[in-house]
Amino acid sequence: MGSGLIIGIAVVVLIILANAINILQEYERGVVFRLGRFVGVRGPGFVLIIPGFEKIARVSLRVVTHDVPAQDVITRDNVSVKVNAVVYFRVMDPEKAIIEIENYKFATSQISQTTLRSVVGGAELDELLSEREKLNKELQNVIDKETDPWGIKVSTVEIKHVDLPQDMQRAMARQAESERDRRAKIINAMGEYQAAEKLVEAAKLMEQSPITLQLRYLQTLNDIAAENNSTTVFPIPMDLFKPFLNLIKGKKGEANISPEDFIEKDTK
Repeated sequence: MGSGLIIGIAVVVLIILANAINILQEYERGVVFRLGRFVGVRGPGFVLIIPGFEKIARVSLRVVTHDVPAQDVITRDNVSVKVNAVVYFRVMDPEKAIIEIENYKFATSQISQTTLRSVVGGAELDELLSEREKLNKELQNVIDKETDPWGIKVSTVEIKHVDLPQDMQRAMARQAESERDRRAKIINAMGEYQAAEKLVEAAKLMEQSPITLQLRYLQTLNDIAAENNSTTVFPIPMDLFKPFLNLIKGKKGEANISPEDFIEKDTK
């Protein structure tokens, strides 16, 4: 019987020690209550409490990633969309996170959902699609302000996905297509305008030096002959032969001069 009592006492001591000894990780803190009253925040490392008189609540100080479920929102310009987001937060004050709020994770989730609906509902669809960074900052400020009394710091809020109705997607696709057509027409018109300017400059240059027009004509003939094997007949401008014709006419004029003309010129 004596040995059985010793064994029983040893078991009770082991149970008490198991409940009294707590090992907290580097990222954990323990909020200790003694007979229901807060006595302090302990950890990390070895933490000893009095079983039956003290109770410890573990709190993680690591950043928590919370996925906000998709929310049905009507924007300011009356477009129905579904928006979801992700919230990054962490506990900065373990005492407040345990004492001021029953479940800080659930509370942060709920305030994130209501704030998401409120902020997105106050924005227009174009702002939601093009100025998402601005809305993210606004969401972060509002949620962080609401959770600050709980010892929670919201570091980042990101809108993940905006689900648009099918008719709105088709309308936006038509708008984007029209915008692309408009830009293409403007670019084409600018190209025509610039080409016309260059043609005017080239015409003025050829007007000042007519020989350039003849050289351009010959170059065109050369290009066509190189690209096509078929026979092509082009009218040759007479301007090309004017220098030769003038030369021939000059020689003929000199040949028609008689010796009497020289004698007559000498007599005079």
